[in-house]
Amino acid sequence: MKTDELIRLLSEDAPVRLRLGRMLALALCAGVLVSGAVFLASVGLRHNLVSAVETARVAFKIGATLALAIAGFGLLTRIGRPGAATGAWIMALAGVLGAVAVAVAAELLTVPQAEWGANLSGQHAAFCVFFIPVLSLAPLAAFIAALREGAPENPGRAGAVAGLAASAIGAALYAWHCPDDSPLFLATWYTLAITIVTTAGYVAGRRLLRW
Repeated sequence: MKTDELIRLLSEDAPVRLRLGRMLALALCAGVLVSGAVFLASVGLRHNLVSAVETARVAFKIGATLALAIAGFGLLTRIGRPGAATGAWIMALAGVLGAVAVAVAAELLTVPQAEWGANLSGQHAAFCVFFIPVLSLAPLAAFIAALREGAPENPGRAGAVAGLAASAIGAALYAWHCPDDSPLFLATWYTLAITIVTTAGYVAGRRLLRW
C-alpha cells in the first residue's frame, strides 16, 4: 500500500471512530434510562435494600453485575472498530467470572450441603430469567443501532458483545430488586438470562451489522 493511500484511509477512519464512540455513549445513556424507567415502574427497588446491601452476598451480587456491565460496555466500544485491541476488556470480563466462581466455591464450603438446592433454585428463578432480558431490550436495540455507525470485523461477534453488555446492564438493574442473594443463584440464573440475550445479540448482529 502506498503511503498517501494509507494516510487517506487513516484520515477517513478517525471520524468513524469518533462517531461510533459518541453513538455508543448515547446508546448507553438511552438504554439505561429506558430500562431504569421500566425497572422502577414495575418491580422497583428491594424493600429492605438499605439493610440488605450491608450483607456480603448482596454487596457482591450488585458489585459483580455492575463490574460485568462496565467490562461488557468497554469491550463493546472496541469491538466495532477493526483492529482495535480487546485484550484488556476480555481480561476484565474473565476477572468478573473468576470472582463469581470464587464466591460459589466459598458458598459451597461454608453452607451445609442440605441447603445447596434451595440456594440454587431461589424464590424467583423463572422471573429472573424472564425479567433480565426484558430490561436488556432497550440497551440491546440502542447498541445494535450504534454499531451500524462502525465497522465490526465480525457482525455476529459484535452483536453478541452488544447482547452481553445489554444483559449485564439488565442484570445490574435487577440485582437492586432480586431477593435471591446466593452466589449459586447468581451463577446459574443470571448467567442463563445473560446467555439468552447474548445469543439474541449474535443473531441480530449477523442480520443487521453486515457490511
